[in-house]
Amino acid sequence: MAAVGDGPWLDDAAGRLVRPFTVSNGRTRPTVALDLMSQVMATGATPLGYLGPEHDQALELCRGPVSVAEAAAHLKLPAVVTKVLLSDLVDCGALTTKSPEFHHNPTDRALLEAVLDGLRRQL
Repeated sequence: MAAVGDGPWLDDAAGRLVRPFTVSNGRTRPTVALDLMSQVMATGATPLGYLGPEHDQALELCRGPVSVAEAAAHLKLPAVVTKVLLSDLVDCGALTTKSPEFHHNPTDRALLEAVLDGLRRQL
């Protein structure tokens, strides 16, 4: 039986019915360099041709700016597969991307503690 809202791709007992590597057609390298913190956002352009249901889900998710890590979590896909899907959408002009800008050292203790505090508030 499929979980509510997940369509035919997930099953309560079996988990994901379509293996992640099939979602990306076996590709493991995105054509666009994407960091987990890169922001992606829909441009409003309609992709030409059929890309697949996961591409549609990713495009819907990216109506507002979202990080690659957030997209992977919402899509319930590994980050590498999500990067391939998102790069397909960037390639066809449906998404735009912005690399993260670090004003601080990304391993700065204060920054990491702030991220941890934010995560704790979400849980």
